[in-house]
Amino acid sequence: MTFRSQEDPRDPSATRRVWEQLSEEIRSCQKCPLHATRTQAVVYRGSLSPRLLFVGEAPGAAEDRVGRPFVGRSGQRLDAAVAHLGLSESDYGVLNLLKCRPPENRFDRAAARTCRPYLDRQIELLSPPVTVTLGSPALHALAPEAPAMLQAAGSPRKWEHGALFPLIHPAAALRSRRLADRWTHDIDALGRWLAGSPAQPV
Repeated sequence: MTFRSQEDPRDPSATRRVWEQLSEEIRSCQKCPLHATRTQAVVYRGSLSPRLLFVGEAPGAAEDRVGRPFVGRSGQRLDAAVAHLGLSESDYGVLNLLKCRPPENRFDRAAARTCRPYLDRQIELLSPPVTVTLGSPALHALAPEAPAMLQAAGSPRKWEHGALFPLIHPAAALRSRRLADRWTHDIDALGRWLAGSPAQPV
């Protein structure tokens, strides 16, 4: 499966300057209690002109340690899916709703509300044609009207910033064979849709 890149008409140097300013603002943020327990804020990894943007929930221990999203076991599962889809490094990016690891990896909704302006600014700067949510918190933060996770996963949806494609979180695929099969099925569905299948966002 191959997702074909296109030329980006935006000025990359201007985008990078604004992006670096935003990233430094995130790294120095102390707007919620999570800043006191983090090792470092986790901003982004990937292209600044992605065709596909993966949005997860929150950093884990590995991400907190190295400062990059999805570098642990979930990240390995996501990277395998990216390779399966035929995406190059210039085609995609990865970030989280929360920029700091919550204690015991428990998703913090209050902190997510505090982080939301950062997420919105990141999405505005990156301007991806397709945003792929990973897990229920990411899906329902961006599309509150979406149905339950397992009902929504695997089908594209219309969204104010382009197309939205929900997936279960890759961590869920590590917990059970049933969800691992669902992850594989939905990644294949994403690949077919990106390749130009007749399926349309709902």
